[in-house]
Amino acid sequence: MTNSKEKKVTIPEVVSVKRFSEILDLPVTTVMGELMKNGIMATINEEIDFETASIIGEELGYTILEDLEIADNEIITLEKLFEICEKEKTSDKKLVERPPIVTVLGHVDHGKTTLLDAIRKTQVAKGETGGITQHITAYQAKKKGKLITLVDTPGHEAFAAMRERGVSIADIAILVVAADDGVRPQTKEVIKYLLEKSIPTVVAINKIDKPDANVDRVKKELADFNLIIEEWGGDIICNEVSAKNNIGIGKLLESVLLLAEVEEFEADANRDGLAIVLESHKDPQKGPVTTALVKTGSLQVGQDITVGNVYGRIRRLEDYNGNSVKKAPPSMPVTIFGLNAPAETNTIIQVANAKRSARLKSKEIAEKMAGNKKNVKSISSNDNIPKLNIIIKSDVQGSIEALEELLSQIPQQKVAINFVNSGVGNITESDVKLAINTDSIIYGFNVSTNAVARRLANDEIEIKNFGVIYEIVDDIKNNLIELLPEEIERTYFGKLEILGVFFTERDKMIVGGKVIDGKIISKDAKIDVYRNDKLIGTGELENLQHNKVNIDEVRKGKECGITFRGNTKIKLGDVFEIYTQVIKEKSLS
Repeated sequence: MTNSKEKKVTIPEVVSVKRFSEILDLPVTTVMGELMKNGIMATINEEIDFETASIIGEELGYTILEDLEIADNEIITLEKLFEICEKEKTSDKKLVERPPIVTVLGHVDHGKTTLLDAIRKTQVAKGETGGITQHITAYQAKKKGKLITLVDTPGHEAFAAMRERGVSIADIAILVVAADDGVRPQTKEVIKYLLEKSIPTVVAINKIDKPDANVDRVKKELADFNLIIEEWGGDIICNEVSAKNNIGIGKLLESVLLLAEVEEFEADANRDGLAIVLESHKDPQKGPVTTALVKTGSLQVGQDITVGNVYGRIRRLEDYNGNSVKKAPPSMPVTIFGLNAPAETNTIIQVANAKRSARLKSKEIAEKMAGNKKNVKSISSNDNIPKLNIIIKSDVQGSIEALEELLSQIPQQKVAINFVNSGVGNITESDVKLAINTDSIIYGFNVSTNAVARRLANDEIEIKNFGVIYEIVDDIKNNLIELLPEEIERTYFGKLEILGVFFTERDKMIVGGKVIDGKIISKDAKIDVYRNDKLIGTGELENLQHNKVNIDEVRKGKECGITFRGNTKIKLGDVFEIYTQVIKEKSLS
């Protein structure tokens, strides 16, 4: 059965048979009959998926389109956002061209941040501790009248999770490889991500003006990892640049635009905005500040927005230069003011009506009235091992994520880490009170400690502030090692039966005997004294003689004299067990 006039209808991802018949404006029996023809037995209230509904709809003469709108109570995940963006491409929505979102990736010290500096004419590297980018942020550049959005992700090994996030939100990747260093561990890791996610890639071979640069070697190493450039018969555009001396930067951006033209990046600018949180922090004067990248739709001043359980109204929007804007279209990085708390990175900002914001606000008030109890989160599930309680405060949420990722890689079989609490912002008295109550160490990353908190802490708790994230990891490892119990390694050597007692003092005796097992040694030897197979005392071997001559060892079957140092009174027939022991070096593995 088909309608004489084909119609287009929009349905959600999952729909009940009854609701589907209402959308098609057909009797429910007609829809159920068509389902039965296709071997699907479904009752009036059962749900069918979009694919099934599409097939049935086409049989009935309809073109079925998926509804990309979001229910008011639906919380969008990153995966759901990407799914929406993919479905927009085949929808009947009016799409507009958007700037490509480009992530710049590479091994630490290969000039990734310097390349971004050359593009945006700033000096970020000089402001980073140790010259390492430790946050993720986004900027825009213009070439031939077209905008390009650049996402900066950390290149140091400590930030693998953040780097992967940068890959996932990008349309195009610029892979930076130093001409004098070639493919390094993080380069290999990035290549793996790029190939797995099939992300269009432009290679930038940097530092070509250095004396020991070897561009051909880099190209060969890339090919060894299945990244084959155009001149070698592949499809990867390659640019030779010097970020420091601004060589080849323009051609690199032209390559990005060329790739963007081929890929045709578009979005629905008229829908409510959906944006990915890149970073968030709490400013003492401005309150929670969130940096986000609009993936589709537009965000506007005055909109109610939610990010998981964080909510608010957009009071102000700023572009990457800090200029106030009223609207943020697709692919625009934007700073948002107006949320009630710092949002978690990698979560999705979505526009919501006032009802949802009110519900979240009520929930927050209820939690505060209930005391807002903190739950201790342990990396290890073993409750019978020593644990180090820590509180982490950072300037941005992304650094907390990176730190937690690094700490989770520390072996947790013998000792464990308890995350008592973590948050964005400076260290305050409430953090100190929590540390006192839970016997925790407070770790701060790129934050300060207010005066009240310092006075309250006094000598009772430790507050440790760092500017480089792996220094925190090293300190936590050292504290974990201190928690480990001492492990004593004992080495058994032999036994001696006492045949004579020749001299006795308060804590020393000279005795003689016969070696009945193994051997007796003099160096660092310790003695367990047994009487009738029962341990009655311990001591040390101070001197060993054979035929009244000092000697290093005496083997089984021979007699010797021993100077025993200890408080145990030795008798004939007692047995000495001779051994050495050392305290093992503590190790987490």
